[in-house]
Amino acid sequence: MNEQRRDILGLLAEGKITVDEAERLMVALEPVRGSAPKGRPKYLRVIVAGFDEAGGGGRVNVRVPLQLLRAGVRLAALIPPRALERVNAELAKAGMPLDLTQLKPEQLEELVEHLDDLTVEVDGADGQVRAFCE
Repeated sequence: MNEQRRDILGLLAEGKITVDEAERLMVALEPVRGSAPKGRPKYLRVIVAGFDEAGGGGRVNVRVPLQLLRAGVRLAALIPPRALERVNAELAKAGMPLDLTQLKPEQLEELVEHLDDLTVEVDGADGQVRAFCE
């Protein structure tokens, strides 16, 4: 029990405040919603606004469960090495030089731990991109 609560109970015991007053003071000491530490992030949110080639604007709002990312990394470990080589080659052709053979579940967990503080915002003349965890 913290010192402030003990003081309130002491005032109540001495008869200096009523039970109702003590209850109101105790409630006032409770943390405000939203100010308590957040739990682990559960989703990666990516929002893209504008950037429509037709010039009409547009909006994409994607929420990806981090559990899905974890499962994907575990599944990548089951893909035969030869198939991974072909996937990596196709990714490189598409301009995404990502080596799926290097993805390890423990590395993903370390990344997820740091995602809680991550917010990426890109503003341009044509639109905006925002990525964050929630």
